[in-house]
Amino acid sequence: MRRFLDGLYQTSGVFAAVALAAIAVLVLSQTLGRLLGVLVPSANELAGYCVAASAFLGLAPTLNDGGHIRVRLVADHVPPAVGWWLEAFCLAVGTGLAIFAAWYAVDLVVGSYRYGDVSPGLLAIPLWIPQTAMAAGLVIFAVSLIDNLLTLLRGGSPAYGEH
Repeated sequence: MRRFLDGLYQTSGVFAAVALAAIAVLVLSQTLGRLLGVLVPSANELAGYCVAASAFLGLAPTLNDGGHIRVRLVADHVPPAVGWWLEAFCLAVGTGLAIFAAWYAVDLVVGSYRYGDVSPGLLAIPLWIPQTAMAAGLVIFAVSLIDNLLTLLRGGSPAYGEH
């Protein structure tokens, strides 16, 4: 199970990196297109979708690599047992919020697919496609928080604590 979860987080990070590379390609193609008098349809819109995809798909791998900003001002000045409870509480609250956000993101994707929502730009892109990256990122982030919470509750150190 550990190998599957680590692979899931790494795959999410790879897709986030691909989305970042796609932003660079879109911006470069739009810039070159302007110089050459060629229209690159909906490049700004597509780049915006890639920004969202990179942000949401990057949540879980960033958490596990210790890249999220964590304020340990209180936790560093309390006894270790209190710090453990504080860490568990924060992970539990974060997990609840991530599950809440993931639930509604998936609901948004299903609704957009069901109603046939499309983007308003030159290219009529079905909105469920870019929304899927957001929903997937939030689901994987929730799984990562659950994973770290269970690791902590079992007496281990969360993945982000190792960095």
